[in-house]
Amino acid sequence: MKKIGFGGGCHWCTEAVFQSLEGVETVDQGFVRSDPPHDSWSEAVVVTYSESIMDLESLVEIHLRTHASTSLHKLRGKYRSAVYVFDDGQGKLVRDILNSLQPQFEEQLVTLVLHHRAFRLSDNRFQNYYETDPERPFCRAYIDPKLRMLRERYSDKVRAGI
Repeated sequence: MKKIGFGGGCHWCTEAVFQSLEGVETVDQGFVRSDPPHDSWSEAVVVTYSESIMDLESLVEIHLRTHASTSLHKLRGKYRSAVYVFDDGQGKLVRDILNSLQPQFEEQLVTLVLHHRAFRLSDNRFQNYYETDPERPFCRAYIDPKLRMLRERYSDKVRAGI
């Protein structure tokens, strides 16, 4: 099993996106920080996945397509667009993947590759946010469209029944 972190938008959305994928064993939702100047807590998830079922390139591409990965909007402190890596080798792989995917985007990707330095879970009441009540207005407005796009564009990567 491998681990990787993703931050970009609301961690409720990010959690639901990765929970819907084949080969993803667990998704820990919370807050992550890296090295200065990126050492403030930012919403993110840590994904544990089976490399034999889900490849890193697909995870990174799905992450880029399910949040504003080309926007330096004003909430980037809270919603830092990043892939959090656990070692230098994984960092190099992710940078190579980002470079290979860049031509598929009209604008420059703003997604950072950062070292995972610390993580704290969200409150228990927010864990598995979508799974516990997909009828919430937030879920219908923000998460359902992302899951619909995943079913349409990445049907071979999505768990049955999603």
